[in-house]
Amino acid sequence: MVIDCHYHLEERLFTPDELIARMDEAGVDRTALMGLLIDPFPEPPRFLISLLIPMLTRRPLRRLGKSFIANFTPKGIKILGREYPLRLDPDNGPVFAAVKAHPDRFLGWVFVNPRGERDQVAEFERWRGTKGCLGVKAHPFWYRHRPLELAPVAERAAAAGMPMLVHLGYGPDGDYAALLDAVPGLKLILAHAGFPGYADTWREIRARSNVFVDLSQTSYVDAGVMRAAVEYLGAERCLFGTDGPYGFHGRDGRFDYGLMKRRIEAAFPDAGVRRRILGENLREIAGIG
Repeated sequence: MVIDCHYHLEERLFTPDELIARMDEAGVDRTALMGLLIDPFPEPPRFLISLLIPMLTRRPLRRLGKSFIANFTPKGIKILGREYPLRLDPDNGPVFAAVKAHPDRFLGWVFVNPRGERDQVAEFERWRGTKGCLGVKAHPFWYRHRPLELAPVAERAAAAGMPMLVHLGYGPDGDYAALLDAVPGLKLILAHAGFPGYADTWREIRARSNVFVDLSQTSYVDAGVMRAAVEYLGAERCLFGTDGPYGFHGRDGRFDYGLMKRRIEAAFPDAGVRRRILGENLREIAGIG
């Protein structure tokens, strides 16, 4: 079973039916959906991304890389020079409506923001009993909160045997270790190959068997980052994801849903390695039948 662990349901770009058609074309069996933070934004120029990823992943250049992607405003964040307001509370309703309508194709993350208006524990409890509920998603980077602020909902997720997927930020907003110290039983997935620490984070988590990375998003993860993460952490600690519908586009001018899967298939000729990354790991982590 091939499972995309990281996809934002943006029905203005792909309806659930359109997404399923793209999944079929790419050979993806199931996709784990999550809610929206911002309105759609344009495809980043590929030549800029070819410069950005080395800045993000190489320690001497990281401060420069951060200056390009951490452009916060009072209402949100700037992307390619345009301000995009952030939704204080991502709406989980459309996600679980799609999960209920297509239980054989979609899974759902409960997106929480500890600094939002909705209580994070109550939001998790609202959806956790839904068939296909996978676990908790959070975004300390854009919501600019410490991972430790997720401890109340992390405790509930850990008790239920459900993982948490987080997009870490810089400084205190990237201190996942404090969260794990508070909730040692939590199964934690770090988005985008452990952004923003990358190799430094891999060294820190190598001995923590309950911490994993996903390999999603063309702006943060290229084939070289994929290979380096798998070589260091092992295939059993890495998960396939797209972060769609954001990233590079195909010839039709729309998000290229199959790109990250093709990159994994090209980077790892061993069929067993591919199986683990493309689905087996998430099935084991989340107990997916």
